[in-house]
Amino acid sequence: MMSSTETAGTDTPSVEAAGATATSAPTASPETASPETASPETASPETASPETAIPAITSLDGLVEREEAAFLARTQRSAELWERASHVMPGGVASSWASSRPVPVWVDRGLGGHVWDADGTEYVDMHGGYGVNVVGHAHPAVVEAVQRRVALGTHFAQPTEDTIVVGEALRSRFGLPMWRYTNSGTEATMDAVHLMRAITGRSLVIKIEGTYHGHHDALMVSSFRSAAQLGSIDDPHRVPGSGIPQAMADLLRIVPFNDLEALQRVLEAHAGQIAGMILEPMMMNAGIISPKPGYLQGVVDLVHAHGGLVAFDEVKTGMVVHPGGVTAMYGVQPDMVCLAKALGGGVPCGAIGGTAEVMAAITDGRYDQVGTFNGNPLTMAAARAVLTEVLTPESYVRAEQLGRQMLAGSLAALHQNGQPAYGAVHGFKGSVVFHGTPCTDYREFLEIDLAISHCHFLYQHNGGVFLPPWGKSESWTLCVSHSDADGERYVDNVARLARDVAPIVDRSSLIFGEGQYN
Repeated sequence: MMSSTETAGTDTPSVEAAGATATSAPTASPETASPETASPETASPETASPETAIPAITSLDGLVEREEAAFLARTQRSAELWERASHVMPGGVASSWASSRPVPVWVDRGLGGHVWDADGTEYVDMHGGYGVNVVGHAHPAVVEAVQRRVALGTHFAQPTEDTIVVGEALRSRFGLPMWRYTNSGTEATMDAVHLMRAITGRSLVIKIEGTYHGHHDALMVSSFRSAAQLGSIDDPHRVPGSGIPQAMADLLRIVPFNDLEALQRVLEAHAGQIAGMILEPMMMNAGIISPKPGYLQGVVDLVHAHGGLVAFDEVKTGMVVHPGGVTAMYGVQPDMVCLAKALGGGVPCGAIGGTAEVMAAITDGRYDQVGTFNGNPLTMAAARAVLTEVLTPESYVRAEQLGRQMLAGSLAALHQNGQPAYGAVHGFKGSVVFHGTPCTDYREFLEIDLAISHCHFLYQHNGGVFLPPWGKSESWTLCVSHSDADGERYVDNVARLARDVAPIVDRSSLIFGEGQYN
């Protein structure tokens, strides 16, 4: 199956752009600020008067230090809240993902495609709550659905009609007939692994090197590792996350993304032992790495030939890169699909879909898929609105058009200043990567310069665009409310960064080491 953005003759969408080489900071209050009228807080080198000219900076670390100082100057209330929170929350944040340098940003409110921080500063929100808010903040359809449901009761631990409507919509989008609900992507991928083992009676599971599938014991292995921790590419180290026994890690086998030969070697070396394989069909948390032509179908064919099951982790891509995720975009059907994030429209959510054969294991009791809050009425009301009212086919067309404009403008600015860069756009997702050659797996991704990636996050933030703080690994998330002006603000910030880094010859950094994840 091909989407309107694919090229005939391959199964790779033609929305990626590559190339080797070829701003301001609004400070007005949320009541008065707009993206068009917000004024700069600090003068850029291009606009400073001779009396206040900023000294030339000759290193990436110098740029980081300057931009972090500007960041701290505009987030003083966030710093105060962070200090206060540190007395009741470890690290001063509710989740370690929110702990970032130079200080975590505390958000006060959001509306449409914009957020306001605790200091009252407005930003174009392309963070999207780590890829959740493709519907934007406080979308009227979601607000109305949740408000209506609150008045009718918020929890029964019994099904409501919305669970059927959501399941029917997911069946239509992803092609899998049967669905169950969870409360997070972590729970969805955990259920996928449990189903693999319950159905096959086998213990070993294959995952992709470097990928993250949630923080449960079964899969929090070989995630967020630096190059020095990876081991041989033919037999990668199985390094468990903190607090996870090595015995759990030893139930996994690790292979690189986009490498069918490595997968075949592992399957043959452990014949009759592999319960299945879980993978992000489009690798995230490493920018955006698309599957090579034929890779996804090859995975399904190989694993099935050895008696295993395949789960696509579409927590970050489902309903985001395409109405039916990568599954529908590429027309490759796995045994299971794991969802979360965008499904709930900002409400905690999760789901797992499967073939009739796989999900029969739940029906007949071979596997108990349980959870007190599974199918919670609030979540299901929000998900119904997201799937049936907000994320229309037209919304994906518009998002991709805006993303393409952003990517083209960003690459033009970087290449004009002699900077290596490439990028990708798929639906609401996109990224600009500061590297000359598109990455195809995790080890190649680690070669990307971490210092300039963090610089980009800082330049965007100080220029009024809120991106995820882990600049090297994350991507932008657009929403249905973003405008051309929002995209132009992003491009303007990239252009300022490109001009500032162009004179810097030595790209070494004492702040960030080489081969680091983040």
